[in-house]
Amino acid sequence: MSLAGKVALVTGAGTGIGQGIAIEMANRGARMALHYNRSEAGVLETKRRIDEAGGDSFIVRADVSNPQEIAAMVRHIESRAGDIDILVNNAAVQLNYDLFKHDGDTFDRMFDTNVKGYWQCIQAVIPGMKQKGTGRIILISSVHAKRPTDFDPVYAMTKGAIRMLGRESAIELAPYGITVNTIEPGAVDVGKYNLISPDDPDAEKKREARRKHQLEKFPLGRVGLPLDVAHLACFIASNESEYMTGSAIRLDGGSMLL
Repeated sequence: MSLAGKVALVTGAGTGIGQGIAIEMANRGARMALHYNRSEAGVLETKRRIDEAGGDSFIVRADVSNPQEIAAMVRHIESRAGDIDILVNNAAVQLNYDLFKHDGDTFDRMFDTNVKGYWQCIQAVIPGMKQKGTGRIILISSVHAKRPTDFDPVYAMTKGAIRMLGRESAIELAPYGITVNTIEPGAVDVGKYNLISPDDPDAEKKREARRKHQLEKFPLGRVGLPLDVAHLACFIASNESEYMTGSAIRLDGGSMLL
């Protein structure tokens, strides 16, 4: 699934899933615009890894809750690389607040980034995609679009809204050859699953407890990796997926079956 000749923008490319997608798309030949807002060290690491593998990338910064900053970012990408072929909306805020800890400010902050930011980025890239008569838009949601989180109800609400944004956008953009699909990952190891110190005298016992927990919660026996999400994102971004739009694909190792 080559992405050679494509220009791709991944938001939140400095950490976790966004970093994994950006690196893998670069490996498949895409010219990558690596977006970040606060994770400067992370996005520099993403670029370093792409550069080492011989890929082509450059860094852009914007607050995706701010439409003026998004517009400026897209203009910069277009002036440097041409119209965007692939948009991966990934940048998100996750506060892990319970129902009563949230207030109006935290609610707005999460929706402004996780939902409004996705919507505004879609709006910004559409003119170029319409002109080309093709485009791929990928939204990173979560299994919590379907299942309550039990750790942050507002986060779950944003993920449900992303799912519907993908469906509605797919209908409206289909006549222009632009597809919109959503990936709904389950638990993904972005570093927190590897925090047991090798010097911990109970390290082996803790690792065994973790393995047992994963076998109970994940039929495939492990949590996901950013690369798992990246592989699916690359397929959706490729020509092979041209007949798929409006889909929400659960990628959770079977955890939702239990």
